Amino acid sequence: MVSVDFDTTINKKCQMNIYRIINATRIGLIINQNPANYLIPFSIKQLTIKMSNVFWILVVPFLIFNSMASAQDALSIVKKADEKMRGSTAIIEMTINTIRPSWKRTMKLKVWSKGTDYSMILITAPAKDKGVAFLKRKKEVWNWYPTLEKVIKLPPSMMNQSWMGTDFTNDDLVKESSVINDYTHKIIGDTIIESKLCYKIEMIPKQYAAVVWGKLIVCIDKIDYLELHVRFYDEDGALINIMNAYEPKLFGGRIIPSRFEMIPINNKGNKTEMVYNKIIFDNPIEDDFFNLNTLKNLE
Repeated sequence: MVSVDFDTTINKKCQMNIYRIINATRIGLIINQNPANYLIPFSIKQLTIKMSNVFWILVVPFLIFNSMASAQDALSIVKKADEKMRGSTAIIEMTINTIRPSWKRTMKLKVWSKGTDYSMILITAPAKDKGVAFLKRKKEVWNWYPTLEKVIKLPPSMMNQSWMGTDFTNDDLVKESSVINDYTHKIIGDTIIESKLCYKIEMIPKQYAAVVWGKLIVCIDKIDYLELHVRFYDEDGALINIMNAYEPKLFGGRIIPSRFEMIPINNKGNKTEMVYNKIIFDNPIEDDFFNLNTLKNLE
């Protein structure tokens, strides 16, 4: 609490200004006339302004409201970007190029997904990896190796491991964690990516979320809600990977990036490129399609 001694610290002009604020606040008026019209008689010497009370009553609710509005805006932006890439369902044919200073490897994949709970990935080329498949059901992930005729359940501790020798993690591909439910979201500014004005959003894992990254900085286009740039940080705040998105194209009535590059910061000359060749959005897929029997017999 802060007390103000009007006799010793405030001159006559300041007293009049404070009169106006106090009386306008007390009687709910907007002062646009002679302040003397609104003065309420009281003894100045007896007046103590409890500035802390004024702060909590007038200022704090405003700050809380704006903080909540900003958080809600950030979450809704991330939701729009995520939903645009997913649809209710998606069937995707893609190419993944793993690029190293002295060699390059190409894989062909087919992906089925439904919302955030179900996905299936089948490698169709090269021949040595053909038939290897992955299944995600909610928070559980399995891997099928046809040459071994064996299904392996992947523990959460493996989600940060490289997916098939690429620069993407298992979590990047099978999406065990959720950018919507497992993180808090905050707009921290604007930026320009590929000549597009973007929201710059910081995502911090919730306390008990089982996620790979300690922080994400995501840049989302303000017009089409395209996720154009992501920076991946570990739990110590060190930058590990950068992902860039390029070449927006029309797939199933949606404009989305068609090419992504994942670049590891500490491995110069290394990167992995993911290219969408074909996407069918919103075709019905039953939940029971995503099961272990289907996983073993995908074509």
